[in-house]
Amino acid sequence: MEYIMMGLLAFSVVLFILSFFLKDPYGELREEIDQLSIQQVQELFQIKKKVKVLEEELLVGTDNMIGKESAYGEKREIHEIIKNQVWSLAQQGKDVEQIAAQSSLSAGEVEQIIKEFMERGQIQ
Repeated sequence: MEYIMMGLLAFSVVLFILSFFLKDPYGELREEIDQLSIQQVQELFQIKKKVKVLEEELLVGTDNMIGKESAYGEKREIHEIIKNQVWSLAQQGKDVEQIAAQSSLSAGEVEQIIKEFMERGQIQ
């Protein structure tokens, strides 16, 4: 019985000493989780930065348009491409209501654009 106790005690001392030299299996896992969380935070920061830049570009982009009133009553601008589409449809002989429906503008806005082109001498 004494030999068994001494053997178990020696085995436990060997395991205890061995535990200092072995790597912590959860240490690597903790490091990986830390790296992933740091990477996620960095990516989230970059995404927020890109979204902020896009929002600023959208706000600046609305300043570069010419002449349309928004639903809130303030004057917002109609982009030159839409004006050219209105002009093209007017050249094809479409009436103001059809042009308004196709371009998502009001009839008054379509008339204003056609009038503007006529003043420039571009519509016959």
